[in-house]
Amino acid sequence: MVTREQIRKRIEEDKVEYLLVQFVDINGSPKVKMVPVSHLDDVVDEGAGFAGAAVSGLGQGPHSHDMMARIDLSTYSVAPWTDGVARVASDLYVDGEPYMYCARQNFKRVLSIAEKKGYIFNVGIEPEHFLVTKDEKGSINVYDPHNVDTLDKPCYDFKGIANVMGYLRDLMEGMTRVGWDAYQSDHEDANGQYEVNFVYSEALNTADRYTFFKMMTSQYARRYGAIATHMAKPFTDRTGSGGHIHFHISDSNSGDNLFLDEKDARGLGLSKFAYHFIGGILDHAPALCAITSPTVNCYKRLQVGEGLMGARSGFTWTPAFISYGDNNRTQMIRTAGPGHLEDRTVSAACNPYLAFAAYLTAGLDGVSREIDPGEPNIGNLYDLGMDEIRNRGIKTLPQSLAEAVSELRNDEVVRGGLGVIGEEFINIKEAEWRDYHGEVSRWEIDRYLTMF
Repeated sequence: MVTREQIRKRIEEDKVEYLLVQFVDINGSPKVKMVPVSHLDDVVDEGAGFAGAAVSGLGQGPHSHDMMARIDLSTYSVAPWTDGVARVASDLYVDGEPYMYCARQNFKRVLSIAEKKGYIFNVGIEPEHFLVTKDEKGSINVYDPHNVDTLDKPCYDFKGIANVMGYLRDLMEGMTRVGWDAYQSDHEDANGQYEVNFVYSEALNTADRYTFFKMMTSQYARRYGAIATHMAKPFTDRTGSGGHIHFHISDSNSGDNLFLDEKDARGLGLSKFAYHFIGGILDHAPALCAITSPTVNCYKRLQVGEGLMGARSGFTWTPAFISYGDNNRTQMIRTAGPGHLEDRTVSAACNPYLAFAAYLTAGLDGVSREIDPGEPNIGNLYDLGMDEIRNRGIKTLPQSLAEAVSELRNDEVVRGGLGVIGEEFINIKEAEWRDYHGEVSRWEIDRYLTMF
């Protein structure tokens, strides 16, 4: 338990003058107030005040009482891109009571249910993102200061990573400064796309860190005249950005990995518990998709058929099949190692608090109902036609936000993982789809203007 006296000592040692009291809106976008450290007691005991109706998806109107963001002292981290500032994640309260439209409060609720059953949810994340520039007409281009990031297959390319080594070094050194173990970075599959990996942790900590990571990327990118974007698919002809999650559940008493079974008859090193968890994820995958891929743009990434090959590099690396298998990146769920699962469909645009809450709820429903996911799929699913995919009994993820939200509306279990946020989320996403669907695009003008 971190005390305010300990934080005061760290504030003094770090020469911090201001705190960024931070929470997220329904989209996972960070929101903050800057508070002088002399008011630390205020934001611990009462919180920083916000008008909730000014923030997306917080369930308030202009008449509502103030939301108060009370800081979680354990999340104190210096803001490594500047001097004299620290960031502290917070939970929302209204009239002294936990405010359950707060995504972090809701996730803590779901975690407490799991903890009462003796489970700890451990998650790591692969935070893919692009560096881009924006021209005067509003078009975006790959950030490529030395005009060398032009390969069709740029993944891991030395010249490509050297192109932005200053940015990546700043980012990794900043992560190290706040106590994360950033163990590798690379140029990803698309031009201008990068990833920095840090060691997994308990799921709430990972959600806090992913939110802070996005804040870091925005600030370090500015030093180089670039924009860091976690948009799922900023370029039509390039691979999209995922937030692939690596996960397992451990026993809260012993710490043992409950997904691990070295004697697994299927040869994947997974326990019955793990298979039942997978069964829950696959069973609820269509509804989960609305939360793990929550924007219109995310579905430009989750394509099937010829869409799987719709990138300059040759394929998208994003399976849209509701399947699991061995160490095989054409599956939704890959067994990365004994007792170690990865879901490759999660979008970089997700709100991690909502995504993890829904995911854990769906998986534990599979455990409760002892759902068997069937035999693992082996081999390259990208090579199979859609007829063969269907013949194998493999279903596909929703191909639009509208389809996914419809699935979510009909899935009581996944909706339950969102608590009171569920209805708000659905309404906002249905409105988002209507706005998108009602917009006339450049593609439509080019295709139809002179056709008729």
